[in-house]
Amino acid sequence: MTTATIPPHRHEIDQQTVPRLGAGRPARILGIGIATLDIINQVERYPAEDDEVRALSQHIARGGNCANTLAVLSEFGHHCYWAGTLANDSGAALIRQDLSARGIALDAAKTIPGSATPTSYITLSRATGSRTIVHHRDLPELSAADLARADLGALDWVHLEGRNPTETARMLARIASERPDLPISVELEKPRPGIETLFQLPETANSVLIIARAFAEQQGAQDPQAFLQQFAKQTNASLLLLPWGAAGAYALTRKRELLFAPAQPPAAIIDTIAAGDVFNAAAIAALLDHQPIDQVLRTANALAGHSCGQLGIDGLVHSARIAGVLPTQGLGFG
Repeated sequence: MTTATIPPHRHEIDQQTVPRLGAGRPARILGIGIATLDIINQVERYPAEDDEVRALSQHIARGGNCANTLAVLSEFGHHCYWAGTLANDSGAALIRQDLSARGIALDAAKTIPGSATPTSYITLSRATGSRTIVHHRDLPELSAADLARADLGALDWVHLEGRNPTETARMLARIASERPDLPISVELEKPRPGIETLFQLPETANSVLIIARAFAEQQGAQDPQAFLQQFAKQTNASLLLLPWGAAGAYALTRKRELLFAPAQPPAAIIDTIAAGDVFNAAAIAALLDHQPIDQVLRTANALAGHSCGQLGIDGLVHSARIAGVLPTQGLGFG
């Protein structure tokens, strides 16, 4: 199946419930998901089995899909709040320090005594920029009851990782009950038991499903367009987004119009860690900016691609503006 780059006319999500923020007011965004400790070893190239290689560099950083997405949204100038579970060890202290330094509020976080911080051991290849992750987690997920401490009243957007489907569905039900006008986005990263419960989202708000390529491929997808059109039969989401890495990104609108935008890779691939999280953040920022869906895809591809050309995501929005990847005006308040 072939596809053409989307034409330059407008394709809109139903914007009736996307907040009109008013001049100069950043959005208030709650992110529900994980934060991790990342131990990143950069090597010349990925080792073969049973090899022993020396790392070119090592650094320890705060990671996690939702936490990374909020970090980028915070740099756009939005007011961000993270809800998730934390251990009470040194790794959790690093996570707290990092998120707080970025202005991300932790009032809705829950500390679990006697637990250990989830840790990702990441091998980053200098030759290709690819990353291989071994993740260890022995920390309970946030429950819907835990989220009761979060005040939904003043929020403009909620982004959720689809990690714990049963509890995530209960969180969505609460949002629909208390704030039926509140836009939501849900990331489907990996198949999990009960994940299909998140395909049907509250009908009272604009809802976005962001489907990771890995999720689609584990569902048997080979053609992203065909997958989206088939998947649409299982969901009532207002908008489906499907980033497909170097092959670009796809969207399916409320009217089931299929859109595509090509990838925007950097001159050299340096680091692909968190590229998907960056895509999610840029897409949310663009939707809050009331960009048409074709431009949402271009904006998300541009920032995700730019992130692959630098180590880490610190200062990403600033460097993207300097490089001309993002406009100097609009798309946030940073």
